[in-house]
Amino acid sequence: MSNTWGNRITLSIFGESHGEAIGIVIGGLPAGEGINEEEIAADMARRAPGNNEFSTKRKEPDKAEIVSGLYREKTTGAPLCGMIRNTDTRSSDYDATVPRPSHADYAAYVKYGGNSDPRGGGHFSGRLTAPIVFAGNIAKQILKKEGIVFGAHILQIGSARDSMFGEVTPYLLNELVKSDFPVIDPNAARLMKEEILNVKNEGDSVGGIVECAAAGLPAGLGEPFFGSVESVIASLMYSVPAVKGISFGEGFGFAAMKGSQANDPLRMNEGNIVMSSNHNGGINGGITNGMPIVCSVAFKPTPSIAKEQNSVNLQTGQNETLTVRGRHDPCIVPRAVVVTEAVLALSVLDLWMQR
Repeated sequence: MSNTWGNRITLSIFGESHGEAIGIVIGGLPAGEGINEEEIAADMARRAPGNNEFSTKRKEPDKAEIVSGLYREKTTGAPLCGMIRNTDTRSSDYDATVPRPSHADYAAYVKYGGNSDPRGGGHFSGRLTAPIVFAGNIAKQILKKEGIVFGAHILQIGSARDSMFGEVTPYLLNELVKSDFPVIDPNAARLMKEEILNVKNEGDSVGGIVECAAAGLPAGLGEPFFGSVESVIASLMYSVPAVKGISFGEGFGFAAMKGSQANDPLRMNEGNIVMSSNHNGGINGGITNGMPIVCSVAFKPTPSIAKEQNSVNLQTGQNETLTVRGRHDPCIVPRAVVVTEAVLALSVLDLWMQR
């Protein structure tokens, strides 16, 4: 099983949803970087389950224990390991015999010969995003000293849609990070919450989109073609369970635009070259151009739903119907906001260390 990512910064993730613990080992961190564990805890709380009516009822404190790589609140240069104990598991809700449609159950059963841990999705669970948020906050803290700030908002849930980013500023991103339900248009939040509660009452789920940004980046990060900024970010973003699409700037909207509409004109501003628009999401030729990086990430609906679905009994080979039990999010998008920020921060840190 391949579970390592990165070039200068490497990530190795471990654990299962209902195992003793989950965690991550971060390699390549520079020595002497001050790390504030309260800031880590704040991001972990944003992702943690069981905090409101829009998420699963599973209640986990998600306290990260740093077991190596930190001494006197500074990185040592050795691999830094963070571990998160699982405390609220209910494994009796899971049966490996009948795979949940669109979950990893069947694919994992085939690949690992029925030996993978099925409880809560095992190593394929969205619970494994908790270590990513832990690592991402460390990346955020290191890059904040360089003037680079991250933030995201819920762009869409079901048919309810927020405004897209206009001008991306550090102030806006910081305000979004403080919000319990980050949107640009407050009216959108009400409609999105209604979408979530409606599908929850139906025993169903709904997907959505998160728009994420990084401000304060210099021009010149990234390599053309295989080391492009888009390639690096997408390679890690697609590792997040339920992510099914990512686009940069206008993304698929470019298909309906003319060059005169899509281009970002250059101009001088107090001795610096800037662009009058940011349709390209801060990237040209796979390299940052000095404008904020902006990307949109699509999440599919949670596959574990209470509605009856068709499946197959793997022991008997007979068709069966399945009603998923257990505690599951009717929509993972609100909790995924901080995950996309973490992935973007880790990707940018990897690029930063290559500069």
